[in-house]
Order: sequence, then structure tokens, then C-alpha cells
Amino acid sequence: MPMAQLLEDVLQALNAGLLVGALYGLMCVGLGLIFGVMRVINFAQGDFMMCGMYAAFYLFTALGVQAAFGPYGGPYIAAILAGPPLFLFAWAVHRLLLSRVTGMRVTALEGEGHYAQLLLTLGIALILQNGGLFVLGSVPVSIRTPLSSSAFEIGPLLEDGYLTIFVNKARAIAALVSVAVAIGLLLFINRTRLGKTLRAAADNPQAAIYMGIDVERAHRVAFALGVGITAIAGGLLASSYPFTPYVGLEYVIVMYAGVVLGGMGSIGGAFWGGMVIGLIQQLSTLVLPTQLQNTAIFVVFLLIVLLRPQGFFGRSVERT
Repeated sequence: MPMAQLLEDVLQALNAGLLVGALYGLMCVGLGLIFGVMRVINFAQGDFMMCGMYAAFYLFTALGVQAAFGPYGGPYIAAILAGPPLFLFAWAVHRLLLSRVTGMRVTALEGEGHYAQLLLTLGIALILQNGGLFVLGSVPVSIRTPLSSSAFEIGPLLEDGYLTIFVNKARAIAALVSVAVAIGLLLFINRTRLGKTLRAAADNPQAAIYMGIDVERAHRVAFALGVGITAIAGGLLASSYPFTPYVGLEYVIVMYAGVVLGGMGSIGGAFWGGMVIGLIQQLSTLVLPTQLQNTAIFVVFLLIVLLRPQGFFGRSVERT
């Protein structure tokens, strides 16, 4: 039954796209938070994610998470625990470096300091990549879990035994954790006092200062929180994919594509943008070789940008 086989292949690709897309969505949420609040293009975001992957790896293998939570729950606990140290690291990076070229102090500079921001974040990315290569080596590693080699079986959905869908257990749990973390962040931004402070600093920094809000502190919190969220996404990804210190370069392109698709400044839109990237990537394997997955992503990306430049959930006018 060729039609049944084709349908099974499409459903399997959709399943894989949704699972991978949830991880991409969480990565994009972290980057979207930083850009939405600070208006900083952070080229180092992929390398901060790489640091989160290694943090989760060493928490799991060397710092007792595997012994405490076992090989099944340990990888996901390690991924979540990778967030706080990367939050503190990003806080220090902003305090010592990024605060010099961002915020209200650079509004009078040409390009509002964006040239210095680009160079600085690119420099941070190169330092993290090469420092990671020197300290951690170039051998690919991953967080080993028995769930990576097992799957939930759905079906057969047809009476003659066709149409069976296999859902990888490790990726399914990672996707659920990603959705939970993204929802938690949205609730934090929309319901808490600190979240409303971040939104005020993003919408109108000058008015926020008049209202007594410390905009520089809000930027620092947004940057650290965005890096921490992306680090958690990296830790979740580490349970399914091997990685090296140069893995960030591969994913930072995906992150920016997702943020632009979702709409610049929209955190929820960034998550859906990442989901779309994951779906396109996996569905393209039905007709294209694996090496051309990113080509398919950017063909669709260009089409969407042509038809809706502000993205799915972006605004068609600039903020005041």
C-alpha cells in the first residue's frame, strides 16, 4: 500500500518535527527575550547554549545527578540544573562587558551602539568556542539515557497493520519539558512584578526610568534569563544529540530564523517560530537529502518574510 506508506512517512516526519521544534522553540524563546527587552543581536547565544549542554553533561556524569536520579530522570534534571549556573555566568558577562555597550548610555551613539554590540558578542562567541575546544576537547559527547533508544508505539492505525508511528521517548520527554519551561516563562513575564518591569523596559525605556524602574538591571535580568532558558534547551538537546564546542554555530542560525519568523519582540511568537523551523526541517527530509535541510528552512523563511515581514506575531509598526 504505497499511499499508506507515504502517509506513515509524513506522520512520522510530523512527529519528529514537533518534538525537535519544541526544543528549537525553547532556544528561540531565550534569544527572543534578550532581543525583545534589550534590542541586542547576540551572536554568542548559540555558544551560551553549548555551555549549557556541557554543564548538563558534567552535572549528569560527574556531579552526582545520575547517581541521585538515575539514567531515566537524571538527564532532564541535569538540563534544568544547567540553567542557574548559566544565568549567573550571563549576569557577570552583562555586568562586566555588555552593560558598557547597551542601555541608555549608548542611545546617543551612532547606530545606538549596535556596531559595538555586534563585535562584542561575536568576540564572546569566539572566546567560548575556542576556550571550550582548549578545555573540553573536540571529541563529541552526549548524555546517555536508555530512553534515547526506545520509543512509544502508536498503532497500527489501519486494520491491515499499516500506519504505525514511533515516538522517541527521550525526545518526547524533552519536548514536554521544553513546553513546560516556555509556559512558565510566559507566566512569569505576564503575571509577576519583575516580568512587568521587563516589559516596561522593553516598550519604552525612557518612560520606565521616569517611573522609577532600573532599566539597566532589567536588561541584566533579561539577558541572564534568556541565556539560562537557552542553556536548559541545550541540556535537553544533549540527551538526544552528540555535541562539541562548535555546536553553537549550527543552532544560532536556527534561533535567529525562529525569532524572525515568530515576530521580533514576541516571546510566544519565538516559540512558534522554532516549532515551524523544526517542522520544515523534518518534513523536508521526505523530498530532500539531509544535507539540504537548512536550505529548505531558509527558502520557507524567505517566502514568509516576503509575505509577512513582521513575522507571525510581530507588530507591523515600530515601538515608540
